[in-house]
Amino acid sequence: MIKDIRQSETDHTEKHSLQNVPAKRGIRMRKLCAGVLTGLAALWPLHASAAHAAETGASKPLIVYFSHSGNTRAVAELIHKRVGGDLLELKTTHAYPSEYKATTEQAKKELNDNFRPQLANDIDNLDSYDVIFIGYPTWWGTMPMALFTFLEKHDLSGKTIVPFCTHGGSGFGRGKEDIARLCPNAKMLEGLSVRGSNAADAGDDVDEWLRDIGMSK
Repeated sequence: MIKDIRQSETDHTEKHSLQNVPAKRGIRMRKLCAGVLTGLAALWPLHASAAHAAETGASKPLIVYFSHSGNTRAVAELIHKRVGGDLLELKTTHAYPSEYKATTEQAKKELNDNFRPQLANDIDNLDSYDVIFIGYPTWWGTMPMALFTFLEKHDLSGKTIVPFCTHGGSGFGRGKEDIARLCPNAKMLEGLSVRGSNAADAGDDVDEWLRDIGMSK
């Protein structure tokens, strides 16, 4: 649009270059106006970016996750590459068995006992984060109990929670419902569930999901 205005001013100047001084003064004024419009157009992307930053709060996200086999970690890292922010992989003070069946048995016992494992690491303050991604492998139809420990410790009121999980066929299970119950005053966006066997190659799924929920850069 601005290019067309400037081109028409150039054509006008060429056709009337022999007119009197007042006419030339008018031409100069119109060219000055065109220059001002061009300058404003150049500033517009900066203005739009600033407005978008103000709209979204411009705070970096936090990606909190628990991973045993590494599948959830792989998805968390794919998300981090696309949205930036900080990563926090939760660890418990007690180790889980490396053998799959023994891990599932321990996870089932923790769930049945409503056990809250002690975290070996955590974050002191969540005030600087408006958006928190929460990721986990689905164990016995919900999150590992380490996530319960984390969510019960921290008040996520007013935060935006973005869940994601890896699984062997059960999807989120009731994990999202448990998050909502533990964080009743937080806003939850649509989540992403990825089969564990596809975790390392889930980049396209992550891209599409982040676009759909308005989180892609």
